[in-house]
Amino acid sequence: LAKLNFDRYQQWDLTSKKVNPAIFIFQGDVYKGLRAEDFSESELNFAQVNLRIISGLYGIVKPLDLIFPYRLEMGTHIETNFGSNLYEFWGEKLNHFLSSEMEPNDTLVNLASNEYSKSLKLESMPQKIVTPVFKDYKNGKLKVISFFAKKARGEMANFIIKNRISNSEDLKLFTNNGYVFSEHNNGEMIFTR
Repeated sequence: LAKLNFDRYQQWDLTSKKVNPAIFIFQGDVYKGLRAEDFSESELNFAQVNLRIISGLYGIVKPLDLIFPYRLEMGTHIETNFGSNLYEFWGEKLNHFLSSEMEPNDTLVNLASNEYSKSLKLESMPQKIVTPVFKDYKNGKLKVISFFAKKARGEMANFIIKNRISNSEDLKLFTNNGYVFSEHNNGEMIFTR
């Protein structure tokens, strides 16, 4: 992993062919669920207006912003002149930027992991925030199973884009991979299967 990323960083220059739209760079489970490669041009345009990607390196990017491949998780401990980790480095910048892109009556559908949500300092955003949470029955109890939850967050983003969802209550219609809406709980929308 270290060698892969060292080699990537050595190839960073503005004439490089390695730069691509952000939505196509990421390869994790969330992005496998998103299936952006299947989006039509109008769906990509909807995503460009309505979807934001949090990046430990770039901050907040739009889906079609051109970026270089990299690996730098938000939870990485890295000393900079601006703090001892990326949360301190970014400070309030991500929160202010995201909030400034939204109207006061807009709702943010937070599909980020806890690691990335923490960087947004959501408790200080003036807009309404809804966080879908995906739980599975395991051993007789409802639990968030990370692998399934990641893919479901990507599936939810796909659902929003494909259906051009603009009202957070319409998220209740999400039934991908057997999940169904269960309840609202302190800003969370719980989906179970």
